[in-house]
Amino acid sequence: MPKRIIAALVFGTLAMQAPASVAQNAPDCSDPQSQSAMTICAERSWRAADAELNEAYKIAMAKLRKHDSQLPDNLKGGADALRDAQRSWIPYRDKACEAYGFQARGGTMEPMLVYGCLARLTRERVADLRDLAGGDGN
Repeated sequence: MPKRIIAALVFGTLAMQAPASVAQNAPDCSDPQSQSAMTICAERSWRAADAELNEAYKIAMAKLRKHDSQLPDNLKGGADALRDAQRSWIPYRDKACEAYGFQARGGTMEPMLVYGCLARLTRERVADLRDLAGGDGN
């Protein structure tokens, strides 16, 4: 997602709460009770999914590099293909989720919708990468 959109979403989320209350009243994400809490929890979910994505990508890339190393030169390219796919997938995900947020454009729900979409699509990609790496991520 373009940095300016993420910055706007984060700023909008933080602006909904006083700085002192953010630290003291971290939302219970098992049952968020306000729009700002739902947005914060959706962002946390996306950040956790993004961390999973980075780990799954590293594992899948290592697997493909190892596989490439065992192939003749004319058959190599798995690692390059994965890198290119990931570089294409990230902007796709970001734009798809930006579009998803238009359901509540300009409203307090928009950031929550975007973060939820980012988390969902990222987790789907994690599953794809784990499958590529052999199913268990190892």
